[in-house]
Amino acid sequence: MDKIVIEGGRPLKGTVKISGAKNAALPTIASCILCAGTHRLANIPQLKDINTIKKIMSKFGILFHDEDGVLAINSDNITCYEAPYELVKTMRASILLLGPLLARYGKAKISLPGGCAIGARPVNMHLKALAAMGVDMFLDHGYIHANTAGMQGANILFDIPTVTGTENIMMAAVTAKGTTVLKNSAKEPEVLDLADMLRGMGADIEGDGTDTIVVRGVNDLHPAQHTVIPDRIETGTFMIAAAMTKGDVKIDGCRPVHLQALIEKLESTGSRVSVSDASIVVKGPDVIESVDIKTRPYPGFPTDLQAQFMAFMCIADGWSMIRETVFENRFIHVSELQRMGADIEINGNQALIRGAARLLSAPVMATDLRASASLILAGLVAEGGRTEVHRIYHLDRGYENMEEKFRNLGADIWREKA
Repeated sequence: MDKIVIEGGRPLKGTVKISGAKNAALPTIASCILCAGTHRLANIPQLKDINTIKKIMSKFGILFHDEDGVLAINSDNITCYEAPYELVKTMRASILLLGPLLARYGKAKISLPGGCAIGARPVNMHLKALAAMGVDMFLDHGYIHANTAGMQGANILFDIPTVTGTENIMMAAVTAKGTTVLKNSAKEPEVLDLADMLRGMGADIEGDGTDTIVVRGVNDLHPAQHTVIPDRIETGTFMIAAAMTKGDVKIDGCRPVHLQALIEKLESTGSRVSVSDASIVVKGPDVIESVDIKTRPYPGFPTDLQAQFMAFMCIADGWSMIRETVFENRFIHVSELQRMGADIEINGNQALIRGAARLLSAPVMATDLRASASLILAGLVAEGGRTEVHRIYHLDRGYENMEEKFRNLGADIWREKA
């Protein structure tokens, strides 16, 4: 098993190129089930989660081929409709295969995803919506068995905005008879990216980016060509790293409009942030001012950047408060930051942080994807020797060549066998 080793204390300088968004690529790849033919997707990142969904879909009979950096996906001959537990258990986004399988074939057998380190992500809202659209389902030995004689449009009200729920039902609805209205829908950029992909296939969708998405069923779809949006969470991670190390970094190939909440908070810390259409320059402050944050669904502050921002506040001047409102267990990285000298007190969904002049190097263990990133950021500024981040298989699920990108910015960071 690999670990990442960091000798901290170097300000980051230079330019970094952002990869395609994992959380946009996964539903986009899943949507290729919806019709026969060869789809071509650009800007797909090389990640463990991408490999996992390709393995599952390959079991269906779908073929994948790399064409000079463009992922060609042929879904002419699907012969299996089961997503097995041994693959699904490693990636909760596998539930996104349910909607398109039902839309095209009227049947699916998908393993329930199981637990999640950062909190419950129940699929009941997916299942409730599909039932309203005419799907019969039962659970047996941990699998969802779903069948339909034909999907029907329906009015769907999500109890809370759910990104994967919105995406799954959008895909299920594109060829349903009649109109499906999704209320209290998620507004995340990844939802809009999937809607763009589906429209490229001939779907009739409007309202993405608002509370209400309307999908009018069509009779036929065709293969699409699509370029996945840049990863806003990777972008934000490098923005925080630049500010945290008091560096000067240009983040290229990103979409600043997706990160307005973070930009405002970074500026409040004293960081200087300059934006253009496709790049962001972050210059860290001499003195980091403490800032409170509260995570919210988009366009609020992203829960996927909370851990990284917490690491930042550990070296800020004064006290800060972080409130986590999206996932109930997303403070499990705190004990590892405390091993590095962080002064953090947890009270329910709130973390009170007293900033310190420095963090100290230590061996630490990653507990989830974004916690991994926060510990690496802490290691970039830690003093007193080597910081070792263990269990980085979490990191490889969502960041493409992270240590190489940091090394190109001047960080002393490398990967070793643990």
